[in-house]
Amino acid sequence: MPCACPLPAMNLPTDLLRTFVTVVDRGGFTAAGEALGRSQPAVSLQIRRLEELVGVDLLTRGGRSPQLTDAGRTLCDYARQMLGLNDEVIARLHRRSVAGCVRLGVPNEFADSFLPDILGRFATSYPDVTLEVGCDLSTHLVAALARGRFDVVFGLHASPPAETGPSWREELVWVGSPQHQPQTRQPLPLIVAPEGCVYRRRILDTLGTLHRPWRIAYTSPSFGGIKAGVLAGLGVTVLARSAVPDNLRVLGSAEHLPELAQIHVALHYTRQRADEAVLALVEFMAARLGPAETGSVRR
Repeated sequence: MPCACPLPAMNLPTDLLRTFVTVVDRGGFTAAGEALGRSQPAVSLQIRRLEELVGVDLLTRGGRSPQLTDAGRTLCDYARQMLGLNDEVIARLHRRSVAGCVRLGVPNEFADSFLPDILGRFATSYPDVTLEVGCDLSTHLVAALARGRFDVVFGLHASPPAETGPSWREELVWVGSPQHQPQTRQPLPLIVAPEGCVYRRRILDTLGTLHRPWRIAYTSPSFGGIKAGVLAGLGVTVLARSAVPDNLRVLGSAEHLPELAQIHVALHYTRQRADEAVLALVEFMAARLGPAETGSVRR
């Protein structure tokens, strides 16, 4: 009969986990060393120590950049969660009380995807800060910020925005229904938001450059309406990869759809009017909306 003895207790040092995640996010030992202020040999040694500790290879070597093994992917997912909790605990213990109300503007699709989790964690860390969240197209949100209707806006842009807070780049992907194949039709049926939407402009510019026939099959100002149209097989749309719902399918070269240029994402706020609560939210979101949270690339 096999032994049911428990495994010996093992602690995973957070400094090794942080180095491991940084290597993954930065795409190599040298870039990770630059981000962490360590030499490339020191980073390599830390990864080797972590692999010896867990008893499996986490990264493959030999190519232009190290790739995650199956075990590495598993550990990376857990490492991100462990580091996130570690950082939140440390920040909360060393943070003085912040109170106030912050009016946040976000695009509909992000309010429906990963932002609720991040804002929930912010509320836990800052229980005395009230959040008022409004949703709209990015162009409308940024204009409303200028009129004083919002304190912080999470905005999408076709090109690098000027004079913003933290910003990064987001990968765009084609999205369709798991049950239908509208991408095989000619002209290509599109599901889009009204004029002013960054995704709509990128779709039409890309297809126009390639001289590929298209038609707008369905338009909706709400993300719920766009999802319903895609699920019904009325057409395809484009979203930031981090905002794709689980019930929709990412399409690509196999479906003969063109690659899309990245878009720029920024946290907008007026520094002169920003109080402690606003600055706390900007810092909190910026720390969690880079590569580790969204798969995006910091600028």
